[in-house]
Amino acid sequence: MSKKFPSAWCLIITALFLTLKSSAETIEDNFARDPLANGWSIVGTPELFQWDPTNLNVIAHWDSSKPNSYFLRPLGTVLSKEDDFSIAFDLQLNSIAIGTDPGKPYTFQLAIGLLNLASATATNFLRGTGIDSPNLVEFDYFPDSGFGATISPTLISSNNHFASSFSIREMNTNVAFRITMNYAASNLTLTTTISSNGLPFGPIKNAVISPPFSDFRVDHFAVMSYSDAGQDPQFAGSILAQGVFDNLSLVVLPAPVRNVTGRFANGIWQVGFLSRSNWIYGLERTTNLTTWAQLPGSVAGNGTIVSLTDSNAPAKNAFYRVRAEKP
Repeated sequence: MSKKFPSAWCLIITALFLTLKSSAETIEDNFARDPLANGWSIVGTPELFQWDPTNLNVIAHWDSSKPNSYFLRPLGTVLSKEDDFSIAFDLQLNSIAIGTDPGKPYTFQLAIGLLNLASATATNFLRGTGIDSPNLVEFDYFPDSGFGATISPTLISSNNHFASSFSIREMNTNVAFRITMNYAASNLTLTTTISSNGLPFGPIKNAVISPPFSDFRVDHFAVMSYSDAGQDPQFAGSILAQGVFDNLSLVVLPAPVRNVTGRFANGIWQVGFLSRSNWIYGLERTTNLTTWAQLPGSVAGNGTIVSLTDSNAPAKNAFYRVRAEKP
């Protein structure tokens, strides 16, 4: 935003934050369009995820011999344990093999859920160790390797504490499942329901956050194919599975910056916007749209219109953006 409020600022704000009209945003995708041209991307091994333009769904492979790989799209916000949200999707598993690495003969999970992109792409992110995979909200399925196939809704905090449950249930191949996960901040509980060909499948035990679980920060939805590296050799597992993913529905809180305006007030440049509680906001300025400088001062969001100011604005060619952070 320049001090004359040209369209350039509108483009910057649109790229960073979604403009919403309600208290929650619903993100839906039935994959009628190529997802890679519709907000999705792939991190890791591209061949693990393919769009099927005939059946209008996504063919996913979980191959633990490959590096961590994700088929993902941004949420447009950051979620924590203080935020309600829900996830629903269709999943049909067509083939499953475990112990595909002779040195890792036991089971390993296939996963779908929410992640923090910075955490999940860090070089030291290892799902198999149990202590090096922070900031996750997952639907995990462990095929049977002698102790029963297990469905495990799981939350992992920023400091690697787990909140999870384990239900002995087998997801047979070539069966259509609808999986719904609802998280309620009021009781810190992740509830999972599953239907199979339209009929109830379960029940699935809830995952409940309790001390010493701190908090999580997630900003992307993803189909996750994890590397099996880092496991205890005595219990190591591996997996090679293929299935169909479709009909995603996400309900999340709105973006943290909305309805942005800019104006002079008593000779001082002022940016106003609709804030959200539990966020901290600051103002950044550039004169070349390349290098941004953080201006002094910050303000806590409260769910109403708040403002940030630049009391020493340049005479011309100044552009601004709002920085939103969860403490």
